[in-house]
Amino acid sequence: MAAEKLRDLSQPIDVALLDATVAAFYGTGSKDERTAADHILRELQNNPDMWLQVVHILSNTQSLNTKFFALQILEGVIKYRWNVLPVEQRDGMKNYISDVIVKLSSNEVSFRQERLYVNKLNIILVQILKHEWPARWQSFIPDLVTAAKTSETLCENCMTILKLLSEEVFDFSRGEMTQQKIKELKQSLNSEFQLIHELCLYVLSASQRTELIRATLATLHAFLSWIPLGYIFESPLLETLLKFFPVPSYRNLTLQCLTEVAALNFGDFYNLQYAKMYTIFMVQLQTVLPTSTNIPDAYGNGSTEEQAFIQNLALFFTSFYKFHIRILESTQENIAALLMGLEYLLNISYVDDTEVFKVCLDYWNLLVLELFEANHNLDNPAATANMMGLQIPMIPGMIDGHGTQLMQRRQLYTGPMSKLRLLMISRMAKPEEVLIVEDENGNIVRETLKDNDVLVQYKIMRETLIYLSHLDHNDTEKQMLKKLSKQLNGEDWTWNNLNTLCWAIGSISGSMMEDQENRFLVMVIRDLLNLCEITKGKDNKAVIASNIMYVVGQYPRFLRAHWKFLKTVVNKLFEFMHETHPGVQDMACDTFLKIVQKCKRKFVILQVGESETFVSELLTTLPTTIADLEPHQIHTFYESVGYMIQAETEAAKQEEYLQRLMNLPNQKWTEIIGHARGSVDFLKDPDVIRTVLNILQTNTSAASALGTHFLSQITLIFLDMLNVYKMYSELISSTIAEGGPYASRTSYVKLLRSVKRETLKLIETFLDKAEDQPVIGKQFVPPMMDPVLGDYARNVPDARESEVLSLFATIINKYKGAMIDDVPRIFEAVFQCTLEMITKNFEDYPEHRLKFFSLLRAIATHCFGALILLSPEQLKLVMDSVMWAFRHTERNIAETGLNLLLEMLKNFQTSEFRNQFYRSYFVLIVQEIFAVLTDTFHKPGFKLHVLVLQHLFCLVESGALTEPLWDASTVSYSYPNNGAFVKEYTIKLLCGSFPNIPASEVTRFVNGLFESRADLSTFKNHIRDFLVQSKEFSTQDNKDLYAEEAAAQKEKERQRMLSIPGLIAPNEIQDEMVDS
Repeated sequence: MAAEKLRDLSQPIDVALLDATVAAFYGTGSKDERTAADHILRELQNNPDMWLQVVHILSNTQSLNTKFFALQILEGVIKYRWNVLPVEQRDGMKNYISDVIVKLSSNEVSFRQERLYVNKLNIILVQILKHEWPARWQSFIPDLVTAAKTSETLCENCMTILKLLSEEVFDFSRGEMTQQKIKELKQSLNSEFQLIHELCLYVLSASQRTELIRATLATLHAFLSWIPLGYIFESPLLETLLKFFPVPSYRNLTLQCLTEVAALNFGDFYNLQYAKMYTIFMVQLQTVLPTSTNIPDAYGNGSTEEQAFIQNLALFFTSFYKFHIRILESTQENIAALLMGLEYLLNISYVDDTEVFKVCLDYWNLLVLELFEANHNLDNPAATANMMGLQIPMIPGMIDGHGTQLMQRRQLYTGPMSKLRLLMISRMAKPEEVLIVEDENGNIVRETLKDNDVLVQYKIMRETLIYLSHLDHNDTEKQMLKKLSKQLNGEDWTWNNLNTLCWAIGSISGSMMEDQENRFLVMVIRDLLNLCEITKGKDNKAVIASNIMYVVGQYPRFLRAHWKFLKTVVNKLFEFMHETHPGVQDMACDTFLKIVQKCKRKFVILQVGESETFVSELLTTLPTTIADLEPHQIHTFYESVGYMIQAETEAAKQEEYLQRLMNLPNQKWTEIIGHARGSVDFLKDPDVIRTVLNILQTNTSAASALGTHFLSQITLIFLDMLNVYKMYSELISSTIAEGGPYASRTSYVKLLRSVKRETLKLIETFLDKAEDQPVIGKQFVPPMMDPVLGDYARNVPDARESEVLSLFATIINKYKGAMIDDVPRIFEAVFQCTLEMITKNFEDYPEHRLKFFSLLRAIATHCFGALILLSPEQLKLVMDSVMWAFRHTERNIAETGLNLLLEMLKNFQTSEFRNQFYRSYFVLIVQEIFAVLTDTFHKPGFKLHVLVLQHLFCLVESGALTEPLWDASTVSYSYPNNGAFVKEYTIKLLCGSFPNIPASEVTRFVNGLFESRADLSTFKNHIRDFLVQSKEFSTQDNKDLYAEEAAAQKEKERQRMLSIPGLIAPNEIQDEMVDS
């Protein structure tokens, strides 16, 4: 009954009943009551006439929730239907809302009581303004300013409305209003700002009321970033703001206003005003926050307001310096104020708060880069001249004047830069390689998750510290060694202090000259090793161990030049491999691998004073060294030793080392195979399966480092390994046949499959890394045909290993045309059965998908002759699967499909079958490529889509296709040539897909494609413009369409970084480090 009464909107709604319904919805009644109320309210909300009741509801209800319900309905009408309402209804609503706001905010009591309601009404009014003002409500700003002068509370609310308006127009308008409308509103605000400006100054000079002054400052803050500059610098505004700054209740708002002014940057016209503003500000700041204050402590113990003040202060300094620091470098008085400001900023940088630190760090990075680049260019006069915009040759003496200026500037910042080095060293973020961290309970544990924020912070800090190091190597070294000595004498010893120091030392690797770096590191490593000896306690030792490992891993150049240190460090790593503290062993194995990769030759030559090579000694003690390591750590260890053996140039020695290295796993393998010959069931024991898996993984690790030189070892186990593979495969099939589909998920079957996968991985790793020797291919491929390929075809889908596909892709990529006779066999075994698995949908068997297309691509690239011999039905299957691949939304599968398509198009273009092939597939490919090109899910494939289209359009215009592409039996019209047919076909296709784009536009686009086909960049831009213009792309983020340009920019940045020693860490540079 009640619901019916509410639904009848032909007469004024029963407000008491509506109040009761809203109360039931928000109330604590039963679930059914709430659901019923929700249902009624939704119905009312969706009724297009309900908004006509809003004034009646607002005038008669006392319930705030009901008022909000009514305003929500009104807001929907204003947003979506306002412009179609009759003028009198619009004016009536506009006047009503204005009147209620004036009435409620003219009186102190009602303004405070109804504050939430008034705030919502303000938002509604601004929504109306976006439609009405300036055209249909020209007097709005003058009316508002006049009203504001009648009462202080009304004035406070007018300020709130102005602030909302500024935010709507300048901050939140994107996507809600057209560019034209935004421009119109901005011009109106600018032209009428005179009145608002006068009102603000009037309030700030005449009012004593705190809330009003705070509202006025908040409004100013919203306006300052865009108003004409004269209002700021040619009026008493700045003086007024600076006068309010020392007052506690206005401090934060004033500081935010001053920060907005500091961030403005329009040439040098107002330099004097900026310098004056800064010096007055610094005088006042010393009374608010004396220079002697310990800012990090004050922040830690401060209220929310005080913490916000320190954060705002950081924003003020960084904004001001970013744009105007040069102004402060002119007179002695200004320089003193600048140095004091930098001192404040340095102290704020020690505050223990990530956001505050980020603000400071970003600015320090900018400043240091600027100082470094000026210096860097000073050593390189041509670059300096370019920087000054001069043409070379130059007038003699010109550079000297500029050079002196740069030297003076560098001198000026020497003090702050030295303090900044200490800050960077004390607060260095954790690098990725460090696995040992302190948890929230103060325990040292192994890190489980990488923290990306910390890694980004480390990258910026590392870069800043490298520039600082280049500015003054000696000061950098002195500060680091001083801090290290304080660790040793216990004066400054804490985990955190040692960590940040060592991370800083590791991060500047490569930035010093070699002899200075050597001298510095001898002291650092010696001190760290001493510290490890004298410090007691398991946790302490783990922290020191992690730091030693990090530092030595960063300095391969030093280790190569100092055998004694290298040997000591590696032996220390072996010691750490027995340390069971979480993370230490992992880090020891990782560091060992990193060092060996960069210094491998050092371990296989007989060093002075040694009786045998290091690798020989290591192989003798190997069982004890790895005794405490986990299997995955042993694999890393084997890979490291593999790199050492690979560096040995004498074949006989290499062979001997390899046998000694593989001795342990080989003994175990022989033992297992011996048992299996007696009884095959022995191999079914889960523990035996695990051992087999472990032995294979150890072999894979060694093979990945040794490549071709692993031949003798793999030959030893190869045939037995294939027998085990075959036996386990049959076991899996029989288990699945008996147990049904669920059997494939049991831990036993998973374990058996792991062995199969590892076998395939071992063979693939070896063949991939081995040098290109056809004999190796001839030796290993034929025996695998039945146990591996035959087995794949015979198995049920759930038991097929995707690694079979990647193994044969590797083999074809490696031995290329030599494999052409085997392709039909491979095709027969994997093609049909894999396609059935992957074409049911886009989700199942993700591993098989990518590897299948990679195999197809290898065949198309290297054994194209085998594809031509396929029957038309089989070729159709191949083409369908290629198109199916590039329709995939999984990025790498789509890209593999597109690359495969390009290979095939190029190969068919030069073959004698081109006419038949293109007649069957040309039109289909054009259609499919346009379908994915214009689908927003496929943006990442843009570059390849463009290449395919360019290939097709160039081909059709080249005259290489001598037969018509259209089907004469269905097309009665005879085209003059293939180009004309393709052009018309493409226009029809796109007109059908984009009904919103006029046919003339589409025709222009297609003609443009044909005209620009020879120039890839014009062709690509032409397509990109068409896509952005089409409705589907215009509202989206289109950065993927510009991925190529972004990649080029990234490469340019990398080249810049390579030119500055140390910016790219020495162990990240992929060089074959030459070591004698």
